[in-house]
Amino acid sequence: MSDKPAITQAMIDAYDDFTHRSPDRRAFMERLTALCGSAATAAAVAPLLAASPARAAIVPENDARIIGTDVTYGAMKGYLARPATISAALPGVIVIHENRGLNAHTKDVARRIALEGFVALAPDFLSPKGGTPANEDEARTLIGQLDPAQNVANAEASLEWLESQGFARQATGAVGFCWGGGLVNRLATKSPKLKAGVAYYGSQAPLEDVPGIKAAMLLHYAGQDERINVGIEAYRAALTAAGKTFDVQMYEGAQHAFNNDTSEARYNKAAADLAWGRTVAWFKKYLV
Repeated sequence: MSDKPAITQAMIDAYDDFTHRSPDRRAFMERLTALCGSAATAAAVAPLLAASPARAAIVPENDARIIGTDVTYGAMKGYLARPATISAALPGVIVIHENRGLNAHTKDVARRIALEGFVALAPDFLSPKGGTPANEDEARTLIGQLDPAQNVANAEASLEWLESQGFARQATGAVGFCWGGGLVNRLATKSPKLKAGVAYYGSQAPLEDVPGIKAAMLLHYAGQDERINVGIEAYRAALTAAGKTFDVQMYEGAQHAFNNDTSEARYNKAAADLAWGRTVAWFKKYLV
């Protein structure tokens, strides 16, 4: 019998509000305490809702199949992961982090992409603010201070830098999660080079910009994600009207951030594995 406290949808919703709308930790803990019934239970629940940097990576940093390095290009810093053995130039994938910045989990995702036969670049979009801080509350605050147009420009610069490397060819996609999923949607409306985009539970692109999309778009959504899902049907209609190549996948019962295996309460292995298989297949189909 587990001695872990039960996690309710109301608790998950409170955490989602805290991380995306009202970044006041004291107010969040007061709300969580009311939901849990005591401060002690709230203190036990909070770490289960949050991402844990202590969770083990799926692909370790020292995996001999991968070469992973920190890189700097222009004003941007990032993490580059590629197969240790490359016989010909490979397609590339830009991996765009959540609103916590470039952390160990995102680097792990980049290594997973590399194992699938791609060159993966995970930019640190907080580079203009001095880089991703260790404190994720601080990272979320800094993310909110970034200029949206500059974010898109930095993503495009990342794509161009990746394609300039000898082991990457002119076939690049982008995958993003949460904040990063929203940026993938916006990058697709502005980038003439992006060939494929995969957005995990990301906010939709401005509808008036949809005609500018050239990439094939795969959109993953969680069934229990009211905040993001309110924009799905309008986005679907705009993509259809503009004649774009896209697919929308809904994972019923899954929570926002279901792919993040460092968040115990929200990670959904079945949904994550299914979405990952679809993501890899999408890139292999369209990055040619």
